[in-house]
Amino acid sequence: MGNSVLRDLRARAPIGRLISLPRGHQDLHAMPVSAGYEVRTDPKYSWDGRRRGRSPFSVIQYTVAGGGNLRFENRSFRLHPGETMLTCIPHNHRYWVEEGGLWEFFWISLNGEEAMRIQQAILETSGPVLKLKPETVDEMALCVNELLSTQAETPARASMIAYKVAMLLYDDVFGTRAIPPVESRAMQRVIHFIDEHLEDALPVERLAEVSGFSRAHFSRLFAQSEGMPPAEYVLLRRLRFSTRLLSGSDHTIKEVAGMAGFSDPNYFAKVFRRYFRITPTEFRQIGLAASIMSLNDDPPDDDVMRLDQEYVPESPGH
Repeated sequence: MGNSVLRDLRARAPIGRLISLPRGHQDLHAMPVSAGYEVRTDPKYSWDGRRRGRSPFSVIQYTVAGGGNLRFENRSFRLHPGETMLTCIPHNHRYWVEEGGLWEFFWISLNGEEAMRIQQAILETSGPVLKLKPETVDEMALCVNELLSTQAETPARASMIAYKVAMLLYDDVFGTRAIPPVESRAMQRVIHFIDEHLEDALPVERLAEVSGFSRAHFSRLFAQSEGMPPAEYVLLRRLRFSTRLLSGSDHTIKEVAGMAGFSDPNYFAKVFRRYFRITPTEFRQIGLAASIMSLNDDPPDDDVMRLDQEYVPESPGH
């Protein structure tokens, strides 16, 4: 295997750890859930992403030897040595070992809204099977080793390791990929169109038409270009525009919602509170607009991404 950390993990296999930290630290944007190294040969090893609870978490699983099977929505994959499986729960997928098979792997599970956002963007761009650089795999193995040791005993340390894993994936998938000029110009055309039509309905199909590509190809390109799915980008732009309206106009909350592209003011208030932790009215009253004009790109993209939910694994593994 050529990696001393992997050799050490292999010698200690099976080994795994559930990282359990106080609930008060769940607002950290990336947190580890579990990590370990295993060799599985029993066909009872089978995980269904629809039956692992509603709280969000991910599984990053690198195949060292042998192989496993993944059914992801309507696609089937065979996981080979050197490939990394990425799945997010809850989701329609299943992975397993067949009768007479062997699957040797290490894994890391993460939660936290920023970690989940990054991984969702990777899935949009590259799908659930990744061919990572050897140096990325080596760094991930180091992270597993740290999580299995006493080096991850504090919330801040554990969060730092989890965030590093998310950033390793991000750099490997997005960091060195240059979008061809024609496709890059198409993405800029779409971004300009979004900013000019925030009041209008902006389904992915319409944005794909503007780009000139199929919906599937457009979604992959957009996530690769902007680091997030198109729908999440539109939502962020609308929220940013709404903060400008709230701070620089006398429009009512209902009017602001409509001008920012939210047909339902109640939904607008709900989403606004989820992102900013205060209501639009409170935002206007206490003058926060000036300090939050550059909206961070790290919030969740739906209600199940909230951090006040807690994942309790079915076993000490993953």
